[in-house]
Amino acid sequence: MQIERLKKYAELIVKCGLNVRKGQEVIIRCDLDQPDFVAMCVEECYKCGAERVKVEWSYMPITKIHYDYRTLESLSEVTEVEKAEWQRKVDKLTCLLWLDSDDPDGLNGTDSEKISKANIARYPTIKPYRDLLENKYQWCIAAIPGKEWAKKIYPDLPVEAAVEELWENILNCSRVDENPIKAWEKHNENLAKRCKFLNDYKFEKLEYKSENGTDFTVGLNPLGIFMGGGEYTLGSKIYFNPNIPSEEVFTTPMRGIADGKVVATKPLSYQGKLIENFWVRFEHGKAVEVYAEKNQDLLEKMVSMDEGAAYLGECALIAYDSPINNTGVLFYNTLFDENASCHLALGRGFNNCLENYEKYSVEQCEKLGVNSSMIHVDFMIGSADMDITGITKDGKRVPIFKQGNWVI
Repeated sequence: MQIERLKKYAELIVKCGLNVRKGQEVIIRCDLDQPDFVAMCVEECYKCGAERVKVEWSYMPITKIHYDYRTLESLSEVTEVEKAEWQRKVDKLTCLLWLDSDDPDGLNGTDSEKISKANIARYPTIKPYRDLLENKYQWCIAAIPGKEWAKKIYPDLPVEAAVEELWENILNCSRVDENPIKAWEKHNENLAKRCKFLNDYKFEKLEYKSENGTDFTVGLNPLGIFMGGGEYTLGSKIYFNPNIPSEEVFTTPMRGIADGKVVATKPLSYQGKLIENFWVRFEHGKAVEVYAEKNQDLLEKMVSMDEGAAYLGECALIAYDSPINNTGVLFYNTLFDENASCHLALGRGFNNCLENYEKYSVEQCEKLGVNSSMIHVDFMIGSADMDITGITKDGKRVPIFKQGNWVI
């Protein structure tokens, strides 16, 4: 891989993704897969004026060993050191860059129930810190190739060739070979136009239909707005792009209003395992029945993680004819696969998808219909024949998607 292309990518995700400002602190979370590229990102952060950059390395085989050998009590503990680290993030509004290269099958064989119970036990301690950080700091998720991830996608290629091929797709989908920052500015403008179209109608419901069995209606929040691309932090009003790449226009639905069946069109990588060929049925907003050909037990645990895990936190619209989907690659990675076609998310909603959300506390947003949960898990439902119709309060039906793509 050409060094200059990687430098452009590092510059893109630090300047356009995080938009690091002078004096800020940055945390970079990553596996051990691409240390040279991580170093490029660290340097780029300092060039942008970062005061301190901390790299938090991880390694999935060791993570798996921890889960296998540590007790539930040990995994459930939030140490004083962790609490201090969370408090520093709150005090400093630390920027977060997550360079994702996870092995989709990296936690196969672990006790998923123990992991779920540990996360449930930790959540009440961590939630207050997360609430204090909500919408106030810059964050960005981008991808780098890991060997196991690359081999999952390209099993017939030698490992180095697979990594190189995955690099190509990551860079192309992230618009690196254009003038990347200007390309993202134009892309954000196009997403904003679609948001305006949807917001002007003030839809009360969205109706989804596909021949694969999806027949589903979800209620939208009366105060809700659609967003896409970049967004602003609360207070400091710093513009950043939380996902690179991103093709979605999204909103937070109204908790308690969702009925029907949605059929997933791509596998879901969750807790290092793949949930495959699955569907979810909703009644009165809640997932009341789930089925999966593979790892159904994990899907069942996911929707029972807490009271809000069975409710929806996001509805995202992405054309089936999208740059990521047009690669023809199944990435086994939520960042890419969620931006290949329409998706929903179970769990936590987005407060900033409420109009004038800065007027409301976290608790008030929940009372206004934004779902609260310890999880936020996207799963893909878009298909080549999907039709989506917006329904206004007075019953007007407006086509939004026809045969998998935008009508505008």
